[in-house]
Amino acid sequence: MTTTEATPESPADTPAEPEAAEAAALPWADVHAEHFKMLRLAPLATDRATGARPLRFVQFGYAERHDKHHSLLRMVIQLPGQRVRREQNHLDIWVDHDKHRVHFGPGNSLEIEPVNRGLGRFLVAQAAAWAKKKWSHYRVDGVDLANKDALNEATRLRRDHFLRIQGFDVAYADVQHLKGNVQPGKVSDVLDSWNTEKVQFVEILEAAQMLQQAEQNLAEQEVKLRKEEEKVIKFKREDSGLRFTITCLVAFTVFQAGLLIWIATHR
Repeated sequence: MTTTEATPESPADTPAEPEAAEAAALPWADVHAEHFKMLRLAPLATDRATGARPLRFVQFGYAERHDKHHSLLRMVIQLPGQRVRREQNHLDIWVDHDKHRVHFGPGNSLEIEPVNRGLGRFLVAQAAAWAKKKWSHYRVDGVDLANKDALNEATRLRRDHFLRIQGFDVAYADVQHLKGNVQPGKVSDVLDSWNTEKVQFVEILEAAQMLQQAEQNLAEQEVKLRKEEEKVIKFKREDSGLRFTITCLVAFTVFQAGLLIWIATHR
């Protein structure tokens, strides 16, 4: 598995022809996600490269298929109110039971939106946990890393950190770190954990409780706002009364001053 996107959460390009031929022979091309769960993306500090990272909720969908030759876990991340490209937020894990091999797809790339929120590690961890249940002794195919990611040192380091932290072995054939690849390994070597401080499952009851709490907070805020508005109206009335009183006092003072001046000048 490799990375092509300039984030720590993306795998890379390799020659497409063998992969395309193999993909054409695989079944279940039209399978779509059938089971869905809600994910909470925790609010994080603004990142200099990727920008603001506010609290967000997304949908994790998946489907699986099995026959005597292959197994498939297909996963997607759906963003409410936002469309992504077909190749984004999509990860397949294919199991070849005849050859005892596992590889990730589609193709050799994992492009995640929103970036830098922990979703790449989450998807890989879900794939690893699924494969480890029955096929932990199978081999994970190795792939070449994209050269374009190595042109920027920060991008390369983020990519390699993502791969290594999930249990993949990254190696380079040159000192410039341009010709890299992920070494073949066992399914058991791939970690099935992710940063749960960034990405958390939200159960239906928990989501309902959150909505109920939000509605209650909104009602309380409306009551507070109404009270504040009543105070403002009261202060406005008092202010109008004070202005009238002050105007009267000023007028009376001017009248007295004029009267005194008139008396002083007509003695």
